[in-house]
Amino acid sequence: MNEEFKIDIVNPEKSFLTKDDVIEAIVPAYEGEMGILKNHISIISFLKPGIIKIKSKSGEESYYVEDGIVEFKDNNLSILTSSIFNLNEFEKNKVLDLIKTAEEEIKNDEISDQIRYLNNQKIDVLKSIN
Repeated sequence: MNEEFKIDIVNPEKSFLTKDDVIEAIVPAYEGEMGILKNHISIISFLKPGIIKIKSKSGEESYYVEDGIVEFKDNNLSILTSSIFNLNEFEKNKVLDLIKTAEEEIKNDEISDQIRYLNNQKIDVLKSIN
C-alpha cells in the first residue's frame, strides 16, 4: 500500500524543497509538534521556530525553520517560510550569531510578549542544535 505524500517547501528566494516520496513529516506548529502522515485531515497552521523532520524513502532530513505557514490538503504538504536551513549544512558560527541576535532582542523592554516568546523558542531550539 502506498503511504507516501508530497511536500513543497518554499522560501522567498526559491522553491527550497520538493519531494514526492514523503512517509512522515514533523513540523513545529504553534499548537506543538505535529506529525503528518498520508491522509491526515486538512490543516492550516502557523510555524514557530523549530525543526522540521522529513522521513522519506530516500532517507531522513532535518531543517531549522523560524516561522511560516503549513498547509496539508489532499496529501500535499505545503510550507511557506521566510527562513529555513538544512541542519547538515548549518554552520556553528551561524547558529551562534542567531542565538546572539535573539538574546539581544530579548533585552529590549519594548518588544511584545509574542516576540519575546518566539525569541526564547528560537534560542532553545538553536542551543539544542549547537
